[in-house]
Amino acid sequence: MPISHLDLAILVLYLAGITVFGARFRHGQKNLRDYFLGERTAPWWALACSIVATETSTLTIIGTPGIAYGGNLGFLQIVLGYVVARVLLCVILVPQYFQGEFYTAYQLLEKRFGRRMRAASAAVFLGTRALAEGVRIAAIGKVVSVAFGTDNRISILIVGVLTVFYTFEGGMKAVIWTDVAQFAIYLTGSVAAFFLLLHRIPGGWGEVAQVAAASGGKLRVFDFAFSLTQSYTFWAGLIGGTFLTMASHGTDQTMVQRLLAARNKRDGQKALLASGGIIFVQFALFLLIGVMLFVYAQQAALQGSAGASLLATAAHDADKIFPAFIVRDMPHGLAGLVIAAIFAVAMSNASGSLNSLASSSMMDFRTGGARAEAAVIDSKRNLLLSRLLTVGWGVVLIALGLVRWGPVLVAGLTIASITYGALLGVFLLGTWNARANETGALAGFLVGLIAMILVHRYTHLAWTWYVAAGTILTFAAGSLASLFAGRAPDAQKDILTA
Repeated sequence: MPISHLDLAILVLYLAGITVFGARFRHGQKNLRDYFLGERTAPWWALACSIVATETSTLTIIGTPGIAYGGNLGFLQIVLGYVVARVLLCVILVPQYFQGEFYTAYQLLEKRFGRRMRAASAAVFLGTRALAEGVRIAAIGKVVSVAFGTDNRISILIVGVLTVFYTFEGGMKAVIWTDVAQFAIYLTGSVAAFFLLLHRIPGGWGEVAQVAAASGGKLRVFDFAFSLTQSYTFWAGLIGGTFLTMASHGTDQTMVQRLLAARNKRDGQKALLASGGIIFVQFALFLLIGVMLFVYAQQAALQGSAGASLLATAAHDADKIFPAFIVRDMPHGLAGLVIAAIFAVAMSNASGSLNSLASSSMMDFRTGGARAEAAVIDSKRNLLLSRLLTVGWGVVLIALGLVRWGPVLVAGLTIASITYGALLGVFLLGTWNARANETGALAGFLVGLIAMILVHRYTHLAWTWYVAAGTILTFAAGSLASLFAGRAPDAQKDILTA
């Protein structure tokens, strides 16, 4: 059943409003510092909201309830690692990013190892981010196919084109402040969905707890079994989640760029830590929605066709259970708000990725030293080129969004996890091994990448362990290769250990 005219009007109003709001930030842009770092004027709380909005995707909003619907609250074990990693990053890597004015994460690697390492890591980032964002954009099609009963390609084009437009115009400042607005919208919509579900279930929370307990412990969070093949255990979550987030928030340009846009190191650290508390509460909310959807569908199935329809939807594709509830069971107006919230998340992710892909493409593949870099930053011609790179990457992301990826949340996390270990391993190699050099770092980086591709292809190792395994392999291989390649120059070895 397609959404109502009121819901459609709310969605259209949101899409138009957020596009105009983002585009207005073009005013005053003079150089790449303005375009890629937003003039470094954003307050820490806005950056915290932007970080959360960026790591929260359409995959999260529709995929996380689907995980809890078919399982339990075990995904929260991974979120514990998300929080621990932020504390470690504030001590290990964030201070390094404020030892100069950096535009990308990979400038840090150049100072420690050299230009080849910077280019190699940036190239891996570009490929990984493009593929992962393609999965995220594809997820919006699942919502539209339920809401409108139409093909998902039109929705992907609409989200892609509008996001490219306001990111092209407004740059990083538009990304940050539209993230804040979109964070408020999707969190409001999700809280509204939670209370509506609670109201619709006879007996309220007591009934949810009783049915969930009788259905295999769907409210269970912790599983202390040690297994390398199970994704959702305490040890896989805590260790794997910590390594995953240290990589995503400490070495991925999409996240690091938000830290680089902070006014100073202290603001960057405050934004990162605050985002950890928010993300834990948010994932708990999405998982509880999934459990409540399970209880609601079971009860509704006993009373009529609505529940049977939800059960059939979940059996076909668990990612569609939440969108199906929004369209079929939410009051008009509220359904439009929640659908707009899901579009908000998709646009938030895409805008951040576009700006970070453009910044890395622009800054990490140049030739020349500090004077050449300063000329690049101040050139108005390069500001135009950066905007054109934003458009180019927008075309790539839209094309990847049209690919069928399977279960979206796990697909997106798996793609990133394969390469994140090599990236984090190289950063830690430069930080903790004073003898490491560029040749050794490149060798370790290559070993880590190849090894994790083979692990994914030929083993049953759970994806939650990928980043930890890749990091250890990269660090070990890089350290060993550095011994045979000779000692790092003194001018370089102290950069990341200061």
